[in-house]
Amino acid sequence: MTSTKRNVGLLAACQAMLFTNNSTLIAINGLAGLALAPHVGLATLPVTCWILGGAIGTMPASLHMKRVGRQRGFTLGTLWGFVGALICAAAIALQSFWLLCLGTLVWGVYNAYGQYYRFAAADAASTDFKPMAISLVLAGGLVGGILGPSVSRFTIDLGGTRFLGAYLSLIVFALATVVLLRFIRIPTPSAAEQSSSGRPLAEIAAQPKYIVAVLASAIGYGVMNFLMTSTPIAMQACGHPYGDAAFIISSHVVGMFAPSFVTGPLIKRIGVLPVLFCGALLNMLAIGIALSGVSVPQFWWSLVLLGVGWNFLYIGGTSMLTETYRPEERAKAQGANDQAIFIMMAISSFTSGLTVTAGGWERVNMVALPLVAIVAVAIAWYALRQRAAKTAAT
Repeated sequence: MTSTKRNVGLLAACQAMLFTNNSTLIAINGLAGLALAPHVGLATLPVTCWILGGAIGTMPASLHMKRVGRQRGFTLGTLWGFVGALICAAAIALQSFWLLCLGTLVWGVYNAYGQYYRFAAADAASTDFKPMAISLVLAGGLVGGILGPSVSRFTIDLGGTRFLGAYLSLIVFALATVVLLRFIRIPTPSAAEQSSSGRPLAEIAAQPKYIVAVLASAIGYGVMNFLMTSTPIAMQACGHPYGDAAFIISSHVVGMFAPSFVTGPLIKRIGVLPVLFCGALLNMLAIGIALSGVSVPQFWWSLVLLGVGWNFLYIGGTSMLTETYRPEERAKAQGANDQAIFIMMAISSFTSGLTVTAGGWERVNMVALPLVAIVAVAIAWYALRQRAAKTAAT
């Protein structure tokens, strides 16, 4: 248990570095894209490329770590972050939109590796401690929520060209991640686990529990990203200053990760399905507030509640997913789950730019509402299915 807690602490620190960089990118990518894009509808394409890089890299990252272990895999993954940040900085210096898209695509591979910090903690934890381990690792993102937008405000105009200093600052936190990873002690997968593939992925993915877990995580992440990515652009269109947008993104990321200290214990106390359903309801409430107006407080409340709803859906979905596969199957089961998440994020980030520039903030929220409803219905269906099974068993 001492070794597990030590690893969880270090992985939480790595998560803090990852989301410091990610929240910096959230704050600047849409605006940098808007400044360089040949058409305003392409403003969020750099965000889409960042997520597309994650979608491309997530399954290879999972299979790579099955072969070489978590520590070596995470370290190599961080090197992709160095290269991506340098390409983005070069794109800003050269004022090249397409080079910026390439840089964020490469950065996305680093993000793909980093998304497995939560699974690394869960894999090394006991059954009872898994939800807590996942929650505590994700709680590291709270540091990123506070630090990232502050870094972007301080560095956005450094270097003589707007956004150049912000992209270069990403390298500092990636370097800190490499240092932290040197102290993690997670055993390399056994030869038996490396050689065995277990059940076919189609059989694993056909389980109702797996389907609901993936829906909660993927749609929850997609909706959150759809609204979050368009927020800085929507606020700029409403005449709100960048400082307000950065503060709201910071508050949103805090809302995403601050509940992590209680989500794990809450799952253990009342069960994962009530927590998932509460997450869907919070997302609906966030959309309702967003549709009520475009003042700064309304943007703030909407984004904070959206973050809390995401937390419940993401941690709940991840915890539920860990109950659907055997040790030798974890690489492909986790990889397929995260690939679904990244695909949803890629679609949502690209369409958010087109939607907010063509239809406005209200249209963005109206598009998100039925997706949240799908998640709520899926959770309710599975809960009724479980209740019927228990009734039949007794």
